[in-house]
Amino acid sequence: MIDNHLFSSIRALSDPDHRARETAAANIFASGCELAGPILEQWNADEELAGCFVRGAEGVPEQTVGVAVEPANFERIRSAYGFPPLADVPPDQDALEFEIDYPTGVRLDILTTRDPSGSGAIAGFLRKFGEGIQQIEILVASVDRSAQILRTRFGIEPVYPSTRAGANATRVNFFLVPSPVGGKVLLELVEAKAPSRGL
Repeated sequence: MIDNHLFSSIRALSDPDHRARETAAANIFASGCELAGPILEQWNADEELAGCFVRGAEGVPEQTVGVAVEPANFERIRSAYGFPPLADVPPDQDALEFEIDYPTGVRLDILTTRDPSGSGAIAGFLRKFGEGIQQIEILVASVDRSAQILRTRFGIEPVYPSTRAGANATRVNFFLVPSPVGGKVLLELVEAKAPSRGL
């Protein structure tokens, strides 16, 4: 079933009017947070797992909503935002991406496939579902520890057997989690690269 509101918001990300783009981004971000909300509420009940989340100013786990779009739309959106730099994605992953980050806390990753007919995750998502929210990224202090807690206490297995390299030198793993309100949500745990220390 197509979510017309979400579809319209994704289209509006390339609107020439910056206010229309900001409203669209906020709507998409809110939709993604709403998908992840019931799951994070359950995870927050575990004190140790809750302690793994990196939290924003309001004490809420920092989230970024990943939006998969067709390659042509990716270029339109990137152009509307003044061609922000592409993320440094590991070459074995079939993805192009860039970030949209507003001071209000709205954060989106705009994702597309390098090979629409290929076997990559983004290509597969676009073929199956069309453009939409592909994942919600959750910033954590340690992907390994978070994954261990999810395995042992929640019975949730990660998509990959071990943490792997993500965009911009992050460490990541993915969890396809049944939502308490129905369906499944792909959550990506992201561990940011530690800042380098000068001498």
